[in-house]
Amino acid sequence: MEKKLRVGIVGVGNIAQSHIDAYKKDPHAEVYALCDINEERLKKNGEKHGVTRLYTDVKEMVKLEELDAVSICTWNCAHAPCAIAALNAGKHVLCEKPMAMNAAQAEEMKAAAERAGKLLMIGFVRRYGNDMRILKEFIDSNALGDIYYAKATYLRRNGNPGGWFCDKARSGGGPLIDLGVHVIDFVRYAMGNPKPVSVYAVTAEKLGNRANLKTEPPYLASDHVKGEKCDVEDLACGMIRFDNGAVLNVETSFSLNIEKDEGKIELFGDKGGACINPELKLFTEQNGYMTNVSLEAKTALDFDNLFENEVSHFVSCVLSGTECRSPAEDGVQLMRILESAYASAACGHEVIIEQE
Repeated sequence: MEKKLRVGIVGVGNIAQSHIDAYKKDPHAEVYALCDINEERLKKNGEKHGVTRLYTDVKEMVKLEELDAVSICTWNCAHAPCAIAALNAGKHVLCEKPMAMNAAQAEEMKAAAERAGKLLMIGFVRRYGNDMRILKEFIDSNALGDIYYAKATYLRRNGNPGGWFCDKARSGGGPLIDLGVHVIDFVRYAMGNPKPVSVYAVTAEKLGNRANLKTEPPYLASDHVKGEKCDVEDLACGMIRFDNGAVLNVETSFSLNIEKDEGKIELFGDKGGACINPELKLFTEQNGYMTNVSLEAKTALDFDNLFENEVSHFVSCVLSGTECRSPAEDGVQLMRILESAYASAACGHEVIIEQE
């Protein structure tokens, strides 16, 4: 790959730093322009990263003819309009998760990409981890057999980031759409991307952002302020059924009265099971005995490498035609799951997911 991919970053808050750093490490990419509605933050990031093309309007930035691609790192509510504007201008797009605020927006984004003939890749960053790579090797070799059940937890004791994360109008929801999207997609991808057919879910708004605590949470949004509104759920749990018969049980929280934060994924097949917590372990039978296997290889989650791997893959897809590992269709399916989960929690019964 000789040509450098010229990339514009839309939204230069916390998550954007991971994108920018990853692009700067890739010899085939160049951070060409930055865009943010916060002019002060935009200017600081321009100086920090040596970028002089600065914009407060994404529609103006994507007018740059020499710009090849855009990374969308904004509030969730801006994903769809920013991505569609970039696609309509003929730019490739890497959009942070969740893809949009609802399935309809996600489908509009996918349609815009198809019309433009450009790549729309969704930032399902957990797909690019070392743990996923090794786990898929075992799954693809049929070490687990038919995976028919999975459990995924992403629980924080005091982990509401505040800011736009706790403002439903900008985020679309709380831990389900922010944290749950990671583990739901991880399990679905590991199982070969089966389509969801129904969801039963429950949400709770009991603890909020724990504003009464004297200490700040370890996770803070760049626009966090004390005393801000919090109207998102602090707990969500649900059961997702897929068209291959498999079932996923998921739990996620921003605030929960537990001893410590937990992130755990378990897969159960008819030949073996797997657990990531965060090391990868396998459970099976050998020679008539039940056996447990702990891998010596580094299998723990490593966020530094995650974004580098994801961005490198995006660059390769655009410049070399590599098949995209996290295409728009997968983002649409995740939005159908999330939207149906919130609908189920609101109505109190299972919601059927209609596939087009």
